[in-house]
Amino acid sequence: MASNGSAGIRDSPLEPGIFLDEDLGSDWYIYESTESTPQDDLFPEAIPECHPTISPRMYHTIMAPISLAVILALSFLVKRRRLYLNCWNGVPGLLSPGNFLEEEVPRGPAAAVFGALLSSLCQLLLDKDPLPLAGPSAPSARELWKVLALLYYPLLYAPLLACAGPRHRLGYGAGALLAWAHCAAHLGHRLQCPLATKIHRLYSLLSHVPILLSLSLLSVWYPALLVRSLRRGDSSEPEIPGKSYYRKYLKAVLSKRGRKESSAKIEESLWSRIRSYLLSYVYIPEEGFRIPLKLVVSLTVAVIAVYQVAVLLLVAVVPTLQIVRAGMTKDVVVLLVQFGLVPSDSPAVPGDMEKELATVRHYLWSLEVCYICSLALCCLLTCAMLLRSLGMHRSNLRALYQGAVLDVFSKAHILRPSREAVVCWIAFSAFQAAFACLGLLIQQVIFFLCSVAFTFLVVIPLQAGTSSPLFGIIRNMWPFWLTLVLAMLVQHLLARSQFLEQHSLQKEITNRRALSIVTFLLFPTNVLLGALAGVWRVVISGLYNAVHLCRLDISLLQRGVETFDPGYHTYCHYLKVEVSQCHPLLRAFCLLLLQPGRARPQAAPRDTHLEEGLQLMHPHPTAPGRARPRRLRARWWVAYTLLRNPSLGASRKTALADPAANGPQLGAPRP
Repeated sequence: MASNGSAGIRDSPLEPGIFLDEDLGSDWYIYESTESTPQDDLFPEAIPECHPTISPRMYHTIMAPISLAVILALSFLVKRRRLYLNCWNGVPGLLSPGNFLEEEVPRGPAAAVFGALLSSLCQLLLDKDPLPLAGPSAPSARELWKVLALLYYPLLYAPLLACAGPRHRLGYGAGALLAWAHCAAHLGHRLQCPLATKIHRLYSLLSHVPILLSLSLLSVWYPALLVRSLRRGDSSEPEIPGKSYYRKYLKAVLSKRGRKESSAKIEESLWSRIRSYLLSYVYIPEEGFRIPLKLVVSLTVAVIAVYQVAVLLLVAVVPTLQIVRAGMTKDVVVLLVQFGLVPSDSPAVPGDMEKELATVRHYLWSLEVCYICSLALCCLLTCAMLLRSLGMHRSNLRALYQGAVLDVFSKAHILRPSREAVVCWIAFSAFQAAFACLGLLIQQVIFFLCSVAFTFLVVIPLQAGTSSPLFGIIRNMWPFWLTLVLAMLVQHLLARSQFLEQHSLQKEITNRRALSIVTFLLFPTNVLLGALAGVWRVVISGLYNAVHLCRLDISLLQRGVETFDPGYHTYCHYLKVEVSQCHPLLRAFCLLLLQPGRARPQAAPRDTHLEEGLQLMHPHPTAPGRARPRRLRARWWVAYTLLRNPSLGASRKTALADPAANGPQLGAPRP
């Protein structure tokens, strides 16, 4: 009867409070609350499904055929303007995104296109529909669609860079239309659906920031090129790309300005050395030298990859910690107290756990702070290493341009392309992005664990005024630490005062009998010192390799086995291709040879009434020594260039075999 009465009362909407006691109501309505909690703001399931005006499938269905049509149209245009005068004679020329071994590809737009492509691939790995053009896919075929998407996205974004290849106003107009269409579609999608249920509500918006910035840059760059082309005409475009850069490099190399360096270098202060060390991580451009396009693209995609991984790590962990901290209850605190994970002075009673609950929430907040701080530190270190590598790239390229192979490689290398070198050059930028991602992940794990250990073993015990296990270990082992410190001090003092005798210019070992006695007596103590040094060696090696993993210009292995480092191996072969194919001095001299000669003044009209023999005679014979200074000057510049760049000598072997090398005949070429 009681149960029936209570059920009837429970069904009555007029008196909702007379049938429930406090405990039963708290059990039934524990997750219902009229106030907003942090959980409601963090759960992505509360976001309604969004359907934009232009869905991703419609966007790809429209843009893919348009991009293909633009590529075909510009291919016919290139064929007509560059290869054949009649457009239909032969197969149309293949339109490529650009020659990355030349200076013709603009740096900013090329980096923007690669950045947009990389961001799309990062989102592809977490998307349920990896190929929106094909519609929803089954879970069993999702991996196959991802492989096809790896080939589809480069074809989709290739016209954004290829439209600048023909250097024609039609190409600029097509590029502007494509960039505007891509940018409008992505921007409209983000404005209509800024939040998403994938991983976190803000992940979709944050991960699309590089794509929006890249497409915005292209949307401004192509119209600027189109306006300049309409004002000046297509004929004003440079015929030889990079001509101005090669000239500037040649002038910088052949300049006669001396460097003002003091012969006696004064010892720098500590602040000056710290300042010089910090400035070494900032790349400062130098006159006459330009970083190759491939390196600019590699640095850009590496920074974007670091940003994408950092956003993923941030939104995947921090909201979860906030949810756990907001949903922590006294029952869970009682369990933690019973396991000894939370200190408590009172018995583990659920009603008296207010202080322990605050302690657990403080611990979770400390974990959140450690995670965010370690992630920010890892991002800063990775970006600093990437910037530091630019200075190393410049010094390595300049050394190889001068022929100093042993200053870069551990053994002599022939700077010529090979099959393996070409493959490494193709994969260099992709390797740089992948190594940057992996390095950031490893750094995050290491620095997070270190920060958590320091926080819970040092900071929190000092705040609470309690004893830490670390402090207890150090306090109980003080004789051991004191012995090691005294042993180190004794050895250093004896080595300085008793075992070294300084003569006029050198130092010699003395008191060898006492040296042998001390060596034998301190052997057990040095074993303990060696164990600590071994632990420190492991720690410092792990930290160094984790921080420098993103750099391909240095090897993480020793000199003898550095070829087993795939990153450094790829970088070495990349340098071979760049130096052998893009030597600026060689290209500068080729440009000088391609320049049209100066117009000679026309000869005075001859008198036709003279006899035939007199007409063949020179009325003003040229001085025999006038051509000699020009020939000597040309040989001097060639010799000077070869001295500054010995690697160019291999290209002149066939020319030096000719007894008439360096042009004794500066006039008409030999038949």
